[in-house]
Amino acid sequence: MRRRAPRPLAAALEAVAADLAPATTIARVQGVWAAVAGEVVAAEAQPESERAGVVTIACSSAVWAGELDLLRADLIERLNLALEAPRDAPAVRELRFRATASPSPRRRSGRRSAKAL
Repeated sequence: MRRRAPRPLAAALEAVAADLAPATTIARVQGVWAAVAGEVVAAEAQPESERAGVVTIACSSAVWAGELDLLRADLIERLNLALEAPRDAPAVRELRFRATASPSPRRRSGRRSAKAL
């Protein structure tokens, strides 16, 4: 079959990329994370590892980790739906959130030292 017009490169690369992606749970979670969590959350938190259904999410701050911890049950449900995992054998059983950035000394104490005054 001959094509009458050039095929967009993006379509060809998308098909190749799908074949090259590893078939691991973490790769699948990373692939659907932005759609499940939303663009704002995905900019601040990314799945980084998975072991036995427990996915660890690296967050840009402790505040984000705390907020996402409150949304844990909803995120797990939405991830498993996006991954098309059966209810009796979910791909994601648990989410753990950890902050990757440490606060600066000034922000930690909230006070200036005597030398700074």
